[in-house]
Amino acid sequence: MTQNAIEIEALRKTYNSPGQPPKEALKGIDLNIPKGSVFGLLGPNGAGKSTLINILAGLVVKTSGRVKIWGFDQDVNPRQSRAAIGVMPQELNLDAFFTPRGTLEVQAGLYGVPKAQRRTQEILHTIGLEDKAEAYARTLSGGMQRRLLLGKALVHSPQILVLDEPTAGVDVGLRQMLWTNVRKLNEQGMTIILTTHYLEEAEAMCDEIAIINHGEVIVRDTTESLLAQMDAKTLVVTPEGDTPATLELPPEVQLERAPGGVLRLTYQRGEIATGAVLDLVRNAGITLRDVATEEARLEDVFVELTKSRS
Repeated sequence: MTQNAIEIEALRKTYNSPGQPPKEALKGIDLNIPKGSVFGLLGPNGAGKSTLINILAGLVVKTSGRVKIWGFDQDVNPRQSRAAIGVMPQELNLDAFFTPRGTLEVQAGLYGVPKAQRRTQEILHTIGLEDKAEAYARTLSGGMQRRLLLGKALVHSPQILVLDEPTAGVDVGLRQMLWTNVRKLNEQGMTIILTTHYLEEAEAMCDEIAIINHGEVIVRDTTESLLAQMDAKTLVVTPEGDTPATLELPPEVQLERAPGGVLRLTYQRGEIATGAVLDLVRNAGITLRDVATEEARLEDVFVELTKSRS
């Protein structure tokens, strides 16, 4: 059995509209996602993420290429491949006149889960909707409705869970609850695929990340390796007293003055050492009250990679 939860090879999707030139949303995607990982799928709006997810979910028909989900080829075993994956969509798609319990029961029926094997009560507990089990979906808050979407994705016990912008527009409490549940599911062996615009979430949650831009995978690596690609470092200096109006700094050190007299000195570690930057500050007659450093963040990597390939 393969060690990959998903294998994508030469995947293309072209949309054709009357009177319009063809639009190539995916341009030959090659991507393997390991079993048991939390995998981030990032990219700007219009990059092709949603098209890729909808193909995996069986909602969009690919133009060409090969997709295997949990070892099942979509073209050869479409039912088995679809049963292996659950998708929590970004859009709310709930029947307003169903209760959470009824919603989960119907969804389980659609997947052919026998009544004796359904986990409706367990899922209601997991998503924190036990006390709302008999309330109409239209009476639930937006956050509760998003929890119910997660429950719908779990009714058939998939091996892979796709979360498409799961925390967009939700409050901090719901976001924390969601990530707590996701970590538990991953610890139990479930493979998680995450798309998000909150890059700090991807940095905290994901083992590996692929960045898609203009329908192509422009980079795929571990989160740690991606962060290591950025050589920039910032030294944050809080001085004791006033600082000189001007500082003599070499061109490889950029200075930004922040409120409270704080100095932010950004430099490339490959060009100048941190100790040398500190010496420059001391030699300018500045007494240090506090010093901190800031490493590159995933947001910096994302902006740099997408900008360079625009």
